[in-house]
Amino acid sequence: MQVGYKLAAEAFGPAELVRQAVLAEEAGFDFVEISDHYHPWLDNQGHSPFAWTVLGTIAARTSRIGLATGVTCPTVRYHPAIVAQAAATLALLSEGRFVLGVGSGERLNEHIVGPGFPDAVRPRHDMLREALEVIRLLWSGGYQSYEGTYLRIQDARVFDLPDELPLIAVAASGLESTRLAAELGDGLFATEDKPSIVRHYREAGGSGPRYGEVPMAWAQDAHTAARAALETSRWALTGWKVMSELPNPVNFDAATTTVREEDILEKFACGDNPRRFVEVAQSYIDAGFDRLVMQNAGPDPDGFIDFYQRELDGRIRQLKPTPREPE
Repeated sequence: MQVGYKLAAEAFGPAELVRQAVLAEEAGFDFVEISDHYHPWLDNQGHSPFAWTVLGTIAARTSRIGLATGVTCPTVRYHPAIVAQAAATLALLSEGRFVLGVGSGERLNEHIVGPGFPDAVRPRHDMLREALEVIRLLWSGGYQSYEGTYLRIQDARVFDLPDELPLIAVAASGLESTRLAAELGDGLFATEDKPSIVRHYREAGGSGPRYGEVPMAWAQDAHTAARAALETSRWALTGWKVMSELPNPVNFDAATTTVREEDILEKFACGDNPRRFVEVAQSYIDAGFDRLVMQNAGPDPDGFIDFYQRELDGRIRQLKPTPREPE
């Protein structure tokens, strides 16, 4: 198992994200994962820097820790030819430490350019399939052309390719996306601790690493932690069908007015009791994930990283799936 630290690009500026990544390496995390957004979820988060510039700077400022996007949509805001080039360059600069996390995207970030974000789920999955085919094709070397229903390239070549290509982890939540992850990805990425996600991935032939984001909020008491998460991260309780559809932060603000502190406490590990944090992490282990991403929504990132190093690192790395009762 590996343990990562989530760099919340919606909540911090670029220099602060780099600083946190350096601290995460010093604290013993195996990798950092950064969200790749154009907008934050809520206006009061206040940030959304360009993830790829931040990752390049982190690569230069660190020596050991892995880097990952969590996740990039390679279909609308970015063309997959650009993502193929960017990922290859980052893999070279980081000396093989980069993992490309990809997904079908959210309207929040993708509606801002060109034809906008498709209304139906099927075209989004089909576009992601074509994007993965384009990236794989360009990573095979030489000049390449591709003519798909949604995407095309003509005489394109990525000149700087690493000897070892980046692993691609595909975000999934349902049956169709898990099949896509198994077929065209090297790993799985998810935000929910649903055993069905990993089960469907394995049934479709997937055998790669499985990344899961674990919701946490550290503070010296549970109330302070939950209030901070409610203020900036209540969108996480809306579910993927909502998260993928709303176009602007103001819409997420309106859609989450009924989220209560009690709801946060139920979903997040809040406060400073290691047992609660281990309990929430255990649910992801039991669901089949082996790459746990610590996603802190508390008010003090430095305090959380210190808490992780002192209280959580050893406990979480020792976790094993809970034995199931025989049927």
